[in-house]
Amino acid sequence: MSGDDVKTLGTISSAAATTCGTGIDSMRFTTIEACVIQLLQYCEKRNWAGVDPYDALNSRVLAKTPLMNSRVIRIAFTQALKRLPVNIRPWLRIDNAQNPKALGLFLMAALKLQGIGLLHRDDLVTMIIERLKMLRSPELPYWCWGYSFPWQTRTILVPRWAPNIVCTSFVANALLDAYERVQEPELLRMAISAGDYIVSTLYWTDTDGTASFSYPLPGLRSQVHNANFLAAAMLCRLYRHCGRTTFLDAAFRSARYSARRQREDGAWAYGEHGNQGWVDHFHTGYNICALRTIGIAAETDEFEPCLARGFDFYRRHFFTTEGAPKYFHNRTYPLDVHSAAQSLITLISLKDLGEDNIQLAEAVWKWAYSNIWDPSGFFYYQVHPCWTNRISYMRWSQAWMLLALSTLLEHSDRSQPNKENTERSKVVSAE
Repeated sequence: MSGDDVKTLGTISSAAATTCGTGIDSMRFTTIEACVIQLLQYCEKRNWAGVDPYDALNSRVLAKTPLMNSRVIRIAFTQALKRLPVNIRPWLRIDNAQNPKALGLFLMAALKLQGIGLLHRDDLVTMIIERLKMLRSPELPYWCWGYSFPWQTRTILVPRWAPNIVCTSFVANALLDAYERVQEPELLRMAISAGDYIVSTLYWTDTDGTASFSYPLPGLRSQVHNANFLAAAMLCRLYRHCGRTTFLDAAFRSARYSARRQREDGAWAYGEHGNQGWVDHFHTGYNICALRTIGIAAETDEFEPCLARGFDFYRRHFFTTEGAPKYFHNRTYPLDVHSAAQSLITLISLKDLGEDNIQLAEAVWKWAYSNIWDPSGFFYYQVHPCWTNRISYMRWSQAWMLLALSTLLEHSDRSQPNKENTERSKVVSAE
């Protein structure tokens, strides 16, 4: 897709073109707000718990068989279940579960909705924070978090609840968002403890200039760029609050390393291992949004050229002419809900980098509403050339889309609390 294709999206209204530089007031806010309220109610009704694309190894049926002892079987079972268009988890005895990363995303979204007057409920924020306290990884002196399921990589089995840098970074960022809103010292202490875990347990360097964070388990000398950037951004935020130079040093060294590994065309491979050469939508979005956070929190423009090249690649390669968010840079399908959510967050957060970013965000939203929104109040998983996977995933789909739509509303010209929003928030409170 050429740059001109993005600028002439047929689904963009003329009204949007006149306001793209100032806000997103041309969007169908009533529809977006209604979806947010319905989605919030959907998730709360299910106690913020659900199934996950990668939760196959939570199967109590599989656990009773010798198949669980085979690495190949664990990988095959996980991939097969992730791709099935029918949810057979009840027969496999895979239960709904609360996931710390999903709760972190829900917390970020709830704080945004409070800020714009669409949600008047302190109890929801308090409840999520309490659940995050209960779901911290056990038997460790740090506040850190992992996923609610074991998962098999190509080489290792990661235990359930084992803390990892991605999950911990997202939760710590959510806690920092909450701290910045309510100034509760305990929230900052928890986030600082997460930073201590990342720096003292996961950070590693080598004599060749490599600086990185172990992922998904401590001791692995992995070089995964989104993990580096996510952790670096969170550590810069922590530095801004507590002034610890150890946080800033680890952040800059790891970010500089991954910035140097950017390709000439502006892309990043997922990682540096031989089997990590793919380039996908949402991890690219993580990278460039994290670079913006580093610049703001550390008050530096060092990474601006890297950010600009990355965003240019992102815009040129990850969207169809209709605004559908592609999963990979070099092929269209599957069209994934996580990519849709991340694209909304990325385009809005970096709207200053392109005069038509708001137009493209509107096109993504229209595509998502038309293709993956279910009228009963949730988002589907993926769209394929001949079929749609309509399974509802709490972390991968609902938490991410709630955060994305909250970000859209937060950046709109109608984001100030008003009577209409107050009345809608009463509807949320009544459920």
